[in-house]
Amino acid sequence: MRGLLITFEGVEGSGKSTQAQLLWEFLQAMGLKVIFLREPGSTAIGERVREILLDPQATGMDARTELFLYLASRNQLVREKVLPGIKNGNIVICDRFADSSVVYQGYGRQLGERLVLRLNKLVTAGIKPDLTILIDLPVAVGYQRKGREKLDRLEQEEIEFHRRVRNGYLRLARRAPGRIKLVAGERAPDEIQSEIRLIVSRFLERKGGLKK
Repeated sequence: MRGLLITFEGVEGSGKSTQAQLLWEFLQAMGLKVIFLREPGSTAIGERVREILLDPQATGMDARTELFLYLASRNQLVREKVLPGIKNGNIVICDRFADSSVVYQGYGRQLGERLVLRLNKLVTAGIKPDLTILIDLPVAVGYQRKGREKLDRLEQEEIEFHRRVRNGYLRLARRAPGRIKLVAGERAPDEIQSEIRLIVSRFLERKGGLKK
């Protein structure tokens, strides 16, 4: 089987990171070749960039600076992990990818979708997710889940920022229903994971990835 890229997206508090890891464990248990990555991060350079981006003390960061830092981390991840993983026939699961920049910087920071898409194309080497799981959650629910203590720099943004992010995600999902699968996040984690496993299993069957 050709390698595949499965990405997870969602607003803060959606539980996407937990769900991505649970899927990784599930596919590993099935004997499939799976790599789990996160954005920003999963490379030595990316993890250092992550510290800057999420540091609550990094106040006054310009929106374009933020975008370029995410793009730099993504560029390193693609060249160091994603491309080799796909070429070696792995299923690559990534907790956030290019869609995050479209909604967080394009919509949330209001830099515009067109600019972010153009820059994303440069750093991703043309790679697009084969499947994206978007865990949707009302922003107010995400706020309640996170609480207001020990939040990172982005989690501390005003609620209107996060509403623009969610609306951006929903807009992307409407435009690409074949790739982006919307999963309701206001349920028990095991119920959400069951739906995700069903979506992914059917997807892999179509791709020939579950053949013995």
